[in-house]
Amino acid sequence: MDERFNRWLLPPLLALLFLLIVYQYVSPACPGAACPRRPPASAARRGGGPAEREEEEAAAGAAEEEAAAAALPRLVAKFPFARGELCRRVRFDMRGRDVIVFLHIQKTGGTTFGRHLVRNIRLEQPCYCRAGQKKCACHRPGGDKDTWLFSRFSTGWSCGLHADWTELTSCVPAAMERRGCAGNRTLRNFYYITMLRDPVSRYLSEWKHVQRGATWKTSLHMCDGRSPTPDELPTCYEGDDWSGVSLQEFMDCSYNLANNRQVRMLADLSLVGCYNLTFMNESERNMILLQSAKNNLKNMAFFGLTEFQRKTQYLFERTFNLKFISPFTQFNVTRASNVDIGEDVRQRIEELNFLDVQLYEYAKDLFLQRFQYSKQEEHQKNRLKRREERRLLREQRAHQWPREEAAEVAITEDYNSQVARW
Repeated sequence: MDERFNRWLLPPLLALLFLLIVYQYVSPACPGAACPRRPPASAARRGGGPAEREEEEAAAGAAEEEAAAAALPRLVAKFPFARGELCRRVRFDMRGRDVIVFLHIQKTGGTTFGRHLVRNIRLEQPCYCRAGQKKCACHRPGGDKDTWLFSRFSTGWSCGLHADWTELTSCVPAAMERRGCAGNRTLRNFYYITMLRDPVSRYLSEWKHVQRGATWKTSLHMCDGRSPTPDELPTCYEGDDWSGVSLQEFMDCSYNLANNRQVRMLADLSLVGCYNLTFMNESERNMILLQSAKNNLKNMAFFGLTEFQRKTQYLFERTFNLKFISPFTQFNVTRASNVDIGEDVRQRIEELNFLDVQLYEYAKDLFLQRFQYSKQEEHQKNRLKRREERRLLREQRAHQWPREEAAEVAITEDYNSQVARW
């Protein structure tokens, strides 16, 4: 009796269980398209609907912008500069009549930078450098024999050995004409560039260089059409060179040209009577020289700092829209860094180069402000580019979304109709 009862009860229970399962998937309370649907699988993989995705992309973009801004070190400016003094952009016409003029100050890393100019710039027509020769032929593209670079490694010392600002500005146009370069010199644009270095390190490096027997006694020091007389510019040594000079002897020579060399080579010496020290009192002369050097440096197309090789490369590339092939290398170990001096000697060198110390402080602040301005400008440009890319992507997705919705609705309705028939 119990067995027959169990056999009679089992089929209805199984049928009821089947109906519950079917009811779970197809609810009669919300037939057809009125039922709430899960988003398409493609939308689920992308993280929800358009609004959710837009919010996520905006958050990701903001995070990228914050990270880029945080990557720049905070700079406390010491000198106020106008936007035009920070934004240096030169429309350098390699095929036209534009010329880069490199003012090479001794022991500032100018030799290394000069080689970068002739051997390491990616050019349509690279400079032609013969093995064993220092000078390279840097001609303009298109077969023009005119040169776009006036420097030691391209034109040689055409205006004298280590010619300064006073010499170059009065000599370069005529020197280009003497070289037989075609074209009217008044049509040329001359873009002056230079390198500076920490005054103490530069001074020690020059002392070591002179100690090894180097001299620059063939320099012309032309100013107002003439070279200085021996009384105006005496020498610190007798004989051919100053080999073996001690640092104390080097510092004791009051008319040593190593003192404040960077200010003197960047200033307009004609403003102070050239090398005639009796033209005006010393304090007035120093003030005019320093201000002239600052103005000329600020108005140059470009200047770099030996202590910031990568930043120097970046700013040169941004200024002239030229790219170097290989990155610059920062050499922290030099002959000057190997010289062990006491604090009293360092103070003495700074006193001898007090004008250079002030110029370098000014130049470093201007250099770092220009670097930061260029980086911020670059980040702003990239930010706007990313926003435009996201906008275009949203528009593209907006056109694709209705098609995906319609396809998903058709699939759902077809599935419900099949279940209803079953």
